[in-house]
Formats: sequence, structure tokens, C-alpha cells
Amino acid sequence: MRRVADRLLQALAAALLPLAVAAAPACDKPVYLTFDTGHMGVAPLVAEVLQRQQVKATFFLANERTLDGGSSLDDAWAPWWKARAAEGHAFGSHTWDHDVWLADAPAGLRVRPTMGPQAGQPRVLDAAAYCAELDRPARRFEAMTGQRMGAIFRAPGGKTSRALLAAAQGCGWTHVGWAPAGFLGDELPSDRFPNDRLLERALRDIRPGDILLAHLGIWSRRDPWAPAVLEPLISGLKARGFCFATLRDHPQFAATAATPR
Repeated sequence: MRRVADRLLQALAAALLPLAVAAAPACDKPVYLTFDTGHMGVAPLVAEVLQRQQVKATFFLANERTLDGGSSLDDAWAPWWKARAAEGHAFGSHTWDHDVWLADAPAGLRVRPTMGPQAGQPRVLDAAAYCAELDRPARRFEAMTGQRMGAIFRAPGGKTSRALLAAAQGCGWTHVGWAPAGFLGDELPSDRFPNDRLLERALRDIRPGDILLAHLGIWSRRDPWAPAVLEPLISGLKARGFCFATLRDHPQFAATAATPR
């Protein structure tokens, strides 16, 4: 009986070992670079920097308005997403219409979409409707890339409530925020927060294990953060002994980030 149990334990250990290896960071000072969609104006430059620096990131997808007059998940951007998927980056949902949580309501979640036919108009979504908003980017991502994103999402603006998190968890989604020092400031006004100041602050304050937040283009920032800050930040953190990993390697989010939606 003991031999049978030993063989079962050995088989279980062998099955789990690849998962443990896959989830192991490349160094003892990992950070997790993430990007939310935006107007996509800097997206090609971001991709160039990540490729040149051999850094893998995690992207959270919403169907946002773009500089070229389209949207971030339309056919024009499909090749860009397919290329990033082929490179081994990780992906999650950012809601389809970029629904910003406002408050909980008796009938559900009061949100304000920044995209779609109701852009700018508050609406109430019940749990099923909010789950549908999370699922739409996943289905579109699969159609564009042939791959499936992980079961992770980021609420627009990072704004959540217990009811919102419970609704998302009920349909299999796990929320991912960011570290205080990981707020890289690319959505702040350029005149008050110039790029050199943002870079200095990030290099000073980021700590091992931090999740970092940036965007693929911010409408309100006149002096684009990427790639002006992105590449010096990556190089500077590497020089300090940091390494970069996706959320598939994060101790808290590895399982859900690797769970296909």
C-alpha cells in the first residue's frame, strides 16, 4: 500500500514540476510590466523596445478609440496583437467598452463606458452583463491570434468594489491591480510630471515583486511616456539586478493568468 502511495506522490511531483519551473522567475528580483490599451499611438514603439530588450509583458485589452480613427481591437490592429501573442507575452481583459466603475446599485454595477454606443453615459450592468463585458475581449483576442488570454482582468482605472470583484470571480475572472511604485505615471500631465521626473521616481521606488502599469497611448499626455521612459526604465532596472516576467510567473496570479478563457 505504501509503495502505491509513493508512486502516486512521485507521479504528482513529476506532473507539478514543469508548472513550478514555468512559474519560477528568471532572478530573485522580478517585476511584472503590464500595459493597458489606449489610443495605440505608441504601440509599435513599445513592441520594438520589448523585442530589443527581450522583455515579456502582460497586456490588458479593451476596444478603445485609436489615433487612426479605428479601435484597438479592430482588424487593422489584429496583426499587431497576433505578433505579440507569438512572442510569448501574456494577456487579460480590460472590459470591452472600458467600463469605469462608479458605484454599486441595487440592480448591479453602475459604470461609465468610455467606448461604444453608450460612451460617457452611466449605465447599470448586472453580474451577467459585466461578465459579458469581460468575455468580449477574450473572444476577440482568440479570433485575432488563435490563442486564448488568461483568466485575469484589470478594471478600467483600477476602480472596483466588493460586488464587482464578486461578479467577476463568479464567472472565473481574477482582478489584477498594480503596486503604488508601479504606477509609472504615463497618464499624468506632462507639464507637471515630465518624463525625466517619472523615470527618476520609478528607478528610485520600484521594489522586487512590483506590478508596473503603463498604457499603449494616453490622449491627455502631450509628451509621450513611451518609448522615452520605457527603454531607460527597463535598462535601469536590469542594471539594478531586476528581471521582467509576465503575470503567468507571478506568485499570486500565475494559475489564473495561465488559465485559458
